Amino acid sequence: MKLTDLFLAELDREADRSRRMLQLIPEGKYDWKPHERSMSFGYLAQLVGTMFSWVAMTVKQDELDLQPKGAPSAPPRLDTSAAQLEALDKAVADARAALQSTDDEHLTTRWRLLVGGNVVWEAPRHEVIRETFNHLAHHRGQLTVYYRLLGVKVPALYGPSADEQAF
Repeated sequence: MKLTDLFLAELDREADRSRRMLQLIPEGKYDWKPHERSMSFGYLAQLVGTMFSWVAMTVKQDELDLQPKGAPSAPPRLDTSAAQLEALDKAVADARAALQSTDDEHLTTRWRLLVGGNVVWEAPRHEVIRETFNHLAHHRGQLTVYYRLLGVKVPALYGPSADEQAF
C-alpha cells in the first residue's frame, strides 16, 4: 500500500474527529484561558481547524520558517464555530489535493522546519506528515480539557467519553 493511501485514509478519520470537536465551540470564549500560561481557547480551536493545512505545506514546500525576517502576519481570527468549520473544510481539501498529487518517492525527500533562518528539525516528508497527525491529536486532547472546564460536553473521539457513550 502506498503512503499516500494510508495518509488519505487517516485524513478522513481525523477530519471527522476534528469536525465533531469544532461543531461544539461555544461562542464568545475565544480569549478564555484555563491558566495564564495556556493558549487561548479560540487560538487552540483554530489550530485544530487549520492544522491539516500543514499536510499540504509539507508536500508542496521544502521548508517553513516560524519566525521569518520581516513582520509576520497573524492569521485571521476565527470567532465562530461556522468559521472554524469552514477553515477545516478548506484545510482538509487542500491536504487531500496535495496527497493525491504526490507519490511515495517525494514523501521520502527531506523537509525542514526553521526558526529565524535556523534549522530546528529536518525529516523525511512522510515523518513530518505523521507528526502533524500526532500533533493534531494532542491539540484536540487539550481542547477536550478546555471543553470540560467550560461545561461543554466532550464528544467520543477514540472511544466513549463521559458525555457520549456511542460513537
